[in-house]
Amino acid sequence: MTLLTRRSALRLGLSGAAMLAASPVLAQLRITVTGGNFTPLPIAVPDFSSSDAAFGAEVAQVVRNNLTNSGLFRVIDPAGYPQRVGSASATPEFASWRGTGADAVVMGDVNRGAQIQSSLRLWDTTAGAQVTGKAYGTDANSWRRIAHMASDAIYTGLTGETGYFDTRIVYVAESGPKANRVKRLAIMDQDGFNNQYLTDGRLSVITPRLSPNGQNIAYMAFDGPNSSGIFVLNLATGQHQSIGRFGQMSFAPRFSPDGRRLAFSVTQGATTNLYALDLGGGQPVVLTNGSAIDTSPSYSPDGQRIVFESDRGGRPQIYVMSANGGGAERISYGDGSYSTPVWSPKGDLIAFTRQSGGQFSIGTMRPDGGGERILATSYHAEGPTWAPNGRVLMFFRDPGGNDGPALYSIDIWGRNERRVATEGFASDPAWSPLLT
Repeated sequence: MTLLTRRSALRLGLSGAAMLAASPVLAQLRITVTGGNFTPLPIAVPDFSSSDAAFGAEVAQVVRNNLTNSGLFRVIDPAGYPQRVGSASATPEFASWRGTGADAVVMGDVNRGAQIQSSLRLWDTTAGAQVTGKAYGTDANSWRRIAHMASDAIYTGLTGETGYFDTRIVYVAESGPKANRVKRLAIMDQDGFNNQYLTDGRLSVITPRLSPNGQNIAYMAFDGPNSSGIFVLNLATGQHQSIGRFGQMSFAPRFSPDGRRLAFSVTQGATTNLYALDLGGGQPVVLTNGSAIDTSPSYSPDGQRIVFESDRGGRPQIYVMSANGGGAERISYGDGSYSTPVWSPKGDLIAFTRQSGGQFSIGTMRPDGGGERILATSYHAEGPTWAPNGRVLMFFRDPGGNDGPALYSIDIWGRNERRVATEGFASDPAWSPLLT
């Protein structure tokens, strides 16, 4: 069931700067999505008022795109607006906006100089009251961030959830023939813009994973046919540091929630076990010690547990254990094999890849294994990663043949699946925390 609730109006008679800073307690509209059946909220976003009209129009269009891509909003066509340019300093004519079919309207200002400064007010057109107001800024070279910050303010004001638009995606950019494809680290905004390559392709890289503060990337690189290692890239300095070589192969790194440790897999002979390494120094600590293949560790948000993949029961399944090792319990019991588990930032769900009946699926389950839900199924789908609000997933899909993999996003209700634009083939996405 899906609910769209209106709370009774709280009339405080605020205006000007006081109105802009008003508490969200004034909110009249609230979107609550609890299932797959959902009608997007109609919302109007006129161009932002600006000394540069074209710039104000660009910012507003990015906001419209973000809200539309979320699947929670239906942006009213600007051609039918009673005014094409809004202003955060003016109260809307609510009757006119209700006439467009909009339940909410965004009024924003934006100007750029040494820095870009912006403010917005989000209004409930039926109650004639402000839902939220916010002022924010960023450096002049990051103008799209202003639009993403505005989008997050709107999303939060109407859902009560943290937004996810002011984020970046690290992924593996793939190019060239399938038999000898070049794999580079790349990073881009969550909507596919501002793409940047982080490695030159001389070493083939896989499984990039961002640190909790978004400043470092752990990844695996191959520097020979039988040689690989785990590296950490500092995004601020551009420096790549090897964390060491352990066993025949070290792979599948993942940061702990405090960013101080890495959990990863080490292969020795026919076995693969999990280890944890304090990034401040020291030697890896053994977390599992058996004859199975244990891999793909992912910490719970509180850092107390690790979910991982293991074939100790005969085929790959998902297990949960203490972050210090021991007490592993299997939680996946559906048909097929399970892999690449990733704990949600909210702690309520674990995403996974399931292979069954010749198909790959992306799904979620609770940490106790209950409530399994398949979100997307295709010839090859793999590698889920969570948006920082724990309500959207990204993964990659490979159609096979001469085509290459591409990134897709989908929400936790299995709605709103869409392809995420990249410059070329793309795999192994990792979602950053909010930049703000």
